[in-house]
Amino acid sequence: MIVAKDGSGAFTSIQEAIDSVPDSNTEWVTIYIKDGVYKEKLVITKPFVSLMGISPEKVTITYDDYAKKKGPNGEEMRTFASYSVFIGADHFTAKNITFENSAGCGSVVGQAVAAYVDGDQMEFHHCRFLGHQDTLFTGPLPPKPIEGTTFGGPMEGKERKAGHSYFYDCYLEGDIDFIFGSSTAVFDSCEIFSLDRREEVNGYITAASTPEGQPFGYVFLNCRLTGSAAPETVYLGRPWRDYARTVFINCWMGPHIKKEGWHNWDKKRAEKTTFYAEYNSSGPGGRMESRVQWAHRLSAEQAAGYIRRFQKSETVK
Repeated sequence: MIVAKDGSGAFTSIQEAIDSVPDSNTEWVTIYIKDGVYKEKLVITKPFVSLMGISPEKVTITYDDYAKKKGPNGEEMRTFASYSVFIGADHFTAKNITFENSAGCGSVVGQAVAAYVDGDQMEFHHCRFLGHQDTLFTGPLPPKPIEGTTFGGPMEGKERKAGHSYFYDCYLEGDIDFIFGSSTAVFDSCEIFSLDRREEVNGYITAASTPEGQPFGYVFLNCRLTGSAAPETVYLGRPWRDYARTVFINCWMGPHIKKEGWHNWDKKRAEKTTFYAEYNSSGPGGRMESRVQWAHRLSAEQAAGYIRRFQKSETVK
């Protein structure tokens, strides 16, 4: 199927193409998206769907909802309804596409999710994820909110399933907790860009909510951590839930990364339950010897185990 804003394809919107796929789809359907900016609040709940663009600079899916925005009922939208794209099905791929939330800075609009990814066997190649606070959420939701009784959003009250996703040669941009969630997610050869909020703390790259007992959370392999943020103003991560797991292996880190690396989110108990680790970090921000005492250093053997398990071969990239 071909989507083109100028009418030269079978559909003029991506959602129309998605809606034409059977609910019980069992075979791969590829939707080719011609160049353009598609302002759509996209919902994908059909399995075995692949979105293909020519390049992420030429194909953008964008929307501008945000947590503090008032809905028709007069209540704030909240984080998990603010997505530009929701992908709630297994077996999904995207290549050469930008996923954007254009709502703006979180200090003004609150959280604003560009992509809400809640499924298993999901892959993103050569994609961009643009936003500020909470750019990319990798579900499922935690068992319960820290405050209140509901999360809101499309997965409220639905079955929580462990998800696995893989990001290759992608660009992810944001400031506060801009990669967050409970899934096992691998970021291979990606650029992670931290924006400047002109604050003493400009942000936290990750906010994992890895469930207790899940062996892997976020894994970053051969990534570059860059940014416009001032030196020593960005943390590698903080635990949204106490058993957060995040590992950086063979990553180059710019001067914006704080020497202590990790923050406990003012939860002393999390220092004993989280697993934050690095191996062979380099660059001005890769000073592993200066990290907080409760962080871990992987051995060469441990790092090799992650690489064998999670790094894909060149033939599938």
